[in-house]
Amino acid sequence: MDRIEKAVELKNSGKFNCAEAVVMAYSDLVDVDKETLLKIASGFGTGMGSLEATCGALVGANIILGLLNNSETKTKFISKNMLKDFKELSHATICKDLKGIETGVVLCPCDMCVRNASKVLEKTLKDNNL
Repeated sequence: MDRIEKAVELKNSGKFNCAEAVVMAYSDLVDVDKETLLKIASGFGTGMGSLEATCGALVGANIILGLLNNSETKTKFISKNMLKDFKELSHATICKDLKGIETGVVLCPCDMCVRNASKVLEKTLKDNNL
């Protein structure tokens, strides 16, 4: 199973929030123990600030990116492209917008957000030779 689908499976297991699922799917690539990764990602489930800000899955992807980036380009600049790519796939980056909390229109279900965050992470890692 590839890491993208592993992240979705972890999210659906009921043991991990969206951010945790993404970091755990990529945990074998980083030099951080799984317990610490879970602690780092734990506050981002249901979006940063509990629906108020950035999608937790996208935050999880950024955590992995930051841990893997050893290039001369700062992570924040690489992350900007990842955010743009995620928005193109998911139609938003804010959790409550993605879930349609205020509009009643779901732009991207959680499983697809986890999948999209993982896809943009994969693309970013490949494009930046990380």
